[in-house]
Amino acid sequence: MNFDLNDEQKMLGEQARALLADMTPFDRLRTLIDSDAQWDEPLWRKLAEMGFLGVTISEEHGGLGLGALDLGVIMEALGGANAAVPFMSSIVLAAEAIHLAGSKAQQAKWLPKLASGEAIATFAHAEGPGPVFATGTRLENGKLNGSKTPVADAEIADIAVVLVADGGLALVELQQSAVTRTRLESFDQLRPHYRIDFADAVAETMPGTGKLDRLIDQAAVQAAFEAVGAADACLMMARDYANDRQIFGRPLGGYQAIKHKLADVAVATELARSNAYFGGWAAESSVDDLPAAAAAARLSAIKCFEMAARENLQIHGGIGYTFEANCHFYYRRERMLAVHLGNRGFWAERLLNAQPGSQVQAA
Repeated sequence: MNFDLNDEQKMLGEQARALLADMTPFDRLRTLIDSDAQWDEPLWRKLAEMGFLGVTISEEHGGLGLGALDLGVIMEALGGANAAVPFMSSIVLAAEAIHLAGSKAQQAKWLPKLASGEAIATFAHAEGPGPVFATGTRLENGKLNGSKTPVADAEIADIAVVLVADGGLALVELQQSAVTRTRLESFDQLRPHYRIDFADAVAETMPGTGKLDRLIDQAAVQAAFEAVGAADACLMMARDYANDRQIFGRPLGGYQAIKHKLADVAVATELARSNAYFGGWAAESSVDDLPAAAAAARLSAIKCFEMAARENLQIHGGIGYTFEANCHFYYRRERMLAVHLGNRGFWAERLLNAQPGSQVQAA
């Protein structure tokens, strides 16, 4: 088993990082926050132009037809840039849900639009405090009733894939009077969340059954890649600041305590990255290994990003807590990602319940 990326995947990652470095400087993120923007639309259009939105969508439906590791290198780049785009909602979750559980007609209608960026989708699974994947929303006779909250990127989405009462999935177009979207307070100002209320909303059943676990495991791997990219960005930011900051006539990074902090973050990030790679491989090549691999990737990524975001703040000192510093972008994203798709307890339980045979670590 080769845990290194191939040349094409490395090139894909380089292209994504170059684009994001050019289009998402920190001043751009501040502009988005100050203008109360819900997303970075020019960046989204550029991602579509370069084919990144269709990386795992089949060529038949206008995508590139690549695999989970290819998607992972893009997610890692997006995490490193703290990008304000609905990539997780629209591509990782909703598009894959349509691929796994949608009818041929649903796939033919929506996957090309999602790959081109013509349409945006979101995935609605939670219903407030309680189970991570709640099923109180009901679909009967083509009408959807209930509420989902929080739902990321709901205001800019054209369609939603909704988890319903029988554990199945429904596809609903959001531009109808029977759908109400209410913005929620969000700690991460670059990833807005909403409450969606359905009152006899017209919706379609998605015929694929038993696909939710596979979908969530695959999404967990991609969330791990995003967290790894962000953790690595925090590590580099903290390292650069420590080398520039002078304390008592010498660089802050010259002190052993700071070196140890940075080394601990680097070790945790590399462990999380290797688990994400294994999860990507399992998603493509070994479905039996995927549940354990996804849970381990998710757990190690949560840990490494939390450590990296916090140590980055600590190394910067008081200035790190100001809006003028850049640390807070990653700290806010870390707090949001720590509970997205389930918290540590949820994924620890999934790891314990996974089939044996995986060699991954969740430390």
